[in-house]
Amino acid sequence: MKFTTPVMGLFVGKAKERWPGKPPSAIAKFEANGTQQLIETGFMSDAQADLRLHGGPDKAVHHYPADHYSAWQSEKFETSFAFRAGSFGENISTAGIVEHDVCLGDIFELGTARVQISQGRQPCWKLNMHTRVPEIARHVQQTGKTGWYYRVLQQGEVKVGDQLKLIERPVEQWPLDRLIKARFEQNLSRDVAKELSNIPELAKNWRQHFYKRAFTEFVEDQSPRLVG
Repeated sequence: MKFTTPVMGLFVGKAKERWPGKPPSAIAKFEANGTQQLIETGFMSDAQADLRLHGGPDKAVHHYPADHYSAWQSEKFETSFAFRAGSFGENISTAGIVEHDVCLGDIFELGTARVQISQGRQPCWKLNMHTRVPEIARHVQQTGKTGWYYRVLQQGEVKVGDQLKLIERPVEQWPLDRLIKARFEQNLSRDVAKELSNIPELAKNWRQHFYKRAFTEFVEDQSPRLVG
């Protein structure tokens, strides 16, 4: 499958103290004006608060489909939060492609840069705090509407209106919606976990997770991430 779609929005932000007694967060992003420099660790004007859990080469850029926001708006959550492009902490917004349209390892031209899908998002409690919807991280995980991360294969410049162009699909057997479902599946088969642990295009921390699922009795407690 070959496709091209325009970048509708670019969003960046810095870490700030957001909630009393909680660590800082950079989930609040703002529209980026003009051309943005994309390097190995992400957009130079962007930041992450906790580099143990966020950012790094395998999570350099977060892409969230604008298509999902109508679903969140229809939920009628008791919050004044505006569910719109850029509001889930993403760096890139597009319309017309969602998780089942892309695959792990897909390589794209993005402006003059080149990026590769490395993993899905693992939503955390900061999304609950940010949106003021206590269970939204769990909803995002359960629906699979997580968006995805890119690693940067070639640094370059990106601006709104640039084309995101698929140029290579090396792992077509793993559409991203299937991968995301597997990541959170409590009863995942050891054979599938073993297969995923050996895919080099997959982010290292996800490969390590699937390795533990394949070869040990590891059971993940997701509550600390989802609830905080």
